[in-house]
Amino acid sequence: MKRRELLKAALALPLLPALLRNAQALPATLAGAVRARLRPGQPGWPAPAEWEALKRDVGGRLLKPVSPFAGGPGTAAYAEAVKQLKNPFALGDDPALTQTSGWADAWTSRPSAYAVAAESAADVAAAVTFARQHRLRLVVKGGGHSYQGTSEAPDSLLVWPRRMNKVTLHEGFVPSGGEGKVAPLPAVSVGAGAMWIDVYHAVTTLGGRYVQGGGCTTVGVAGLVQSGGFGSFSKGFGTAASNLLEAEVVTADGAVLTVSEHTHPELFWGLKGGGGGSLGVVTRLTLRTFELPPFFGAVFGTIQASSDEAYRALVAQAMAFYREALFNRHWGEQMIFAPDNTLSISMVFQGLTQAQAEQAWKPFFDWVRAHDEYSFAEAPRTLALPAQHFWDADFFRQHAPQLMVNDDRSGTPSYHMVWAGDRGQVGWFIHAYQSAWLPAALLAPGRQSALADAVFAASRRHDFALHFNKGMAGGEPSAIARTRDTAMNPQVADAFALAICADGSGPAFPGLREADLGQARGDAAAVAGAMEALRRVAPHAGSYVSESDYFLRDWQRGFWGSNYARLLRAKHRYDPDGLFVVHHGVGSEGWSADGFTRVG
Repeated sequence: MKRRELLKAALALPLLPALLRNAQALPATLAGAVRARLRPGQPGWPAPAEWEALKRDVGGRLLKPVSPFAGGPGTAAYAEAVKQLKNPFALGDDPALTQTSGWADAWTSRPSAYAVAAESAADVAAAVTFARQHRLRLVVKGGGHSYQGTSEAPDSLLVWPRRMNKVTLHEGFVPSGGEGKVAPLPAVSVGAGAMWIDVYHAVTTLGGRYVQGGGCTTVGVAGLVQSGGFGSFSKGFGTAASNLLEAEVVTADGAVLTVSEHTHPELFWGLKGGGGGSLGVVTRLTLRTFELPPFFGAVFGTIQASSDEAYRALVAQAMAFYREALFNRHWGEQMIFAPDNTLSISMVFQGLTQAQAEQAWKPFFDWVRAHDEYSFAEAPRTLALPAQHFWDADFFRQHAPQLMVNDDRSGTPSYHMVWAGDRGQVGWFIHAYQSAWLPAALLAPGRQSALADAVFAASRRHDFALHFNKGMAGGEPSAIARTRDTAMNPQVADAFALAICADGSGPAFPGLREADLGQARGDAAAVAGAMEALRRVAPHAGSYVSESDYFLRDWQRGFWGSNYARLLRAKHRYDPDGLFVVHHGVGSEGWSADGFTRVG
């Protein structure tokens, strides 16, 4: 961390306890008389005629979501849902389901009481106004990927913008309020219900340009941007949030605002990494696009060490090699360390040819081959393809069908595909999930031994990965500068990687199957042990809000660091009554865990 930011953090963090006390005191100051949200059957819950009025206001698009598993195995809905259980597009198309089915001892996916299948900002504004007037719990689900359950809440009114998926390219875009102040930029405008595959298809496959989005193709665009938004090539192009130019957002008072750095700049800044579902409902985003590199590519391989001692040496060599050859804007994705003394490589590159990528890795693979203690459980291979085909479903069907899976339902877009490696997350039930940003200072020659010791010690407890694209250090300077101008924890700019350790099991939706909580708690203990070993060399490491521990105690500091005070001020300004509440979201310390009752 640079001196200027260190001083900012030193000044702001001592104020954090007071700010949190103020947040809990909101009912007496900013929040008016609202002390609790209503549930069905309670006095004041909207009468049928009132729901009918909302239905008319939204053009008939008011639904009562029902889980397809609710009727039991003998029903057609149940059978079809089981058939599509590993199809993330099918899960996303059902307002009663989420892409994550729950988290042990934390939450379980359950449908809302009602849902507005929004097709416009006016529909969203009508839903927000109805929830505010009737004191309802409001929840927003775009892609539904939230690990922490922020896109679901039983007994709530759901805003479901799945149909708001229009994608529009701009040769030269000027954000609102920027006329005459900033030069037009190539950009893309995206509806809040779009998934990243919709955007990649329009921008890259058809348009021949690049937009920084998420690695998983079915993640929702709006949620990813609001959480910060890493993709495989973030070191080269920045986070998704750092490339936001403008957003349309519905605020708690039902107003539809167009925000940018020139209009409502504090709300705009808060949407860039301040977490989804806390400041308003985003209905449209406009992101800058970039010139597309000639090639995207990947390097794969798995190395087996013959002993613990040899594995410790392999870890040290891998860290030194990363610092020397890969710590730059070209490389992203991960190395995976495991208790069975394997090191799995799953790295991607941009801006290089296949020959250049092979040359970069040659010293490391030569070192492995020169030592008898190591063997290749998976032989190393390097692949490169024209970047315009990286998300081209037709290209992969012809050349590498094993790498992708189609949405095989009739009538669905032919370009809808998901990476085969991401199917394990579809509907999964989380046992544990923790992350920590590792500072680039650990790569210095005098610190590498301690880093290698920590990585080795962590690998004794549980497998985990270092995601190099989820730390901006070593990346393109302009991308780092844009990322610093977001609401994310400032540590992201000085981290070389995000360490992620997680475990889970197959789908456990209510009515489908029950999770093995004994197994889940054992896995959680192992994950905690691995992360504890890593945090010995990074004791103050922050955590990425989208990929973090549900039970994180100091989440305000962990997710946002010195930026939390500013986010809380924006929350008080644009949502003083706390209509938008999500687990561990800005201002949520003033509400009960389920988001229904004021606390303090």
